[in-house]
Amino acid sequence: MASANAVLSPHVDAILPRTRPPLPDFTAELPPFEAAPGRERLIQFREALREAMSEEMRRDKRVFLLGEEVAQYNGAYKISQGMLDEFGPKRIIDSPISENGFAGLAVGAAMYGLKPIIEFMSWSFSLVAADQILNNVPKMLYMSGGQWGCPVVFRGNDGAGGQLGSTHSWCVEGLYSNVPGVKIVIPSNPYDAKGLLKTAIRDYDPVFFLESERMLGDKAHVPEEEYYIPFGQAHLRREGGDCTLVSFGRPVNFCLEADAALRKDGIECDVLDMRTIRPLDIDSIIRSVRKTGRLVVVDQCWPFASVASEVITQVVERAFDWLDHQPLRVNTEDVPTPYAKNLEAEYLPNPAKIAAAVRRSLGR
Repeated sequence: MASANAVLSPHVDAILPRTRPPLPDFTAELPPFEAAPGRERLIQFREALREAMSEEMRRDKRVFLLGEEVAQYNGAYKISQGMLDEFGPKRIIDSPISENGFAGLAVGAAMYGLKPIIEFMSWSFSLVAADQILNNVPKMLYMSGGQWGCPVVFRGNDGAGGQLGSTHSWCVEGLYSNVPGVKIVIPSNPYDAKGLLKTAIRDYDPVFFLESERMLGDKAHVPEEEYYIPFGQAHLRREGGDCTLVSFGRPVNFCLEADAALRKDGIECDVLDMRTIRPLDIDSIIRSVRKTGRLVVVDQCWPFASVASEVITQVVERAFDWLDHQPLRVNTEDVPTPYAKNLEAEYLPNPAKIAAAVRRSLGR
């Protein structure tokens, strides 16, 4: 089989050598998740994403951003605000309203040695590009015998965005996590959003980076120094011995609210933020379950064949003898996403549902 370099344009190959730069040193200690009072650097979730992309674009000229309204309009959600002025129209590129087209462009660009960041205005629209992102991107390295990979970062808003209706409210992680060859990242806060996105851009494999429109304005401490968060390492956000709460993305914050309410009644939970679900840090979950004997998984996907289902299956396979109660899950209701505000709130996981599941696991 011909080598990859044999088919590349000499001009492109000279400018963009296909050598793999070293990945970050993940053994380095991460800066504190929370700063000392008065020393916080509070920025929005969207600003953390912008910083991550800008820092990596300054570091590596192969990185570019492509999507609908990312350039002239500064991003539909103002995530890419100001980036066109700094990097110019060859690296911050407005696309037509054609997800299948610009996702396919990313496949070719990545095979040529570039590092595309593709923004879907909503992951609901990624369904239009399913053939490209599920049938081509994850399989390219395998099907080319290791000659070509597709190191593309696909990112955008995932899940119910607040009265957007059924067709604009997909939680795609339950569907897409079934496909081998992709990494799936779902941050729950600005600190993780920056560190995980920087890692995603440096990664050699395709990464699906799922954000939440409802969190883009959230503010939290984000350190000024450069840092990278490794994939497949959960973050223990709260420690307790009564029950293990596992979640990822926006519902992590509901778990923290539920745990705060439960602590008033003397119930304390381990709250595990998974950060990534491909790869999944099942070892951290098992360690916690061995301590607590109880498990509640909170997942904003529909319940059938969900990420929660997979987590519970792996726990039962590996830690059944440590369970004192059957594992429980809190998902969205098994119906299309309602438009009405009150129905949408009831449809989603919430602190009350989570607290009730924890009490049930304790027989209360």
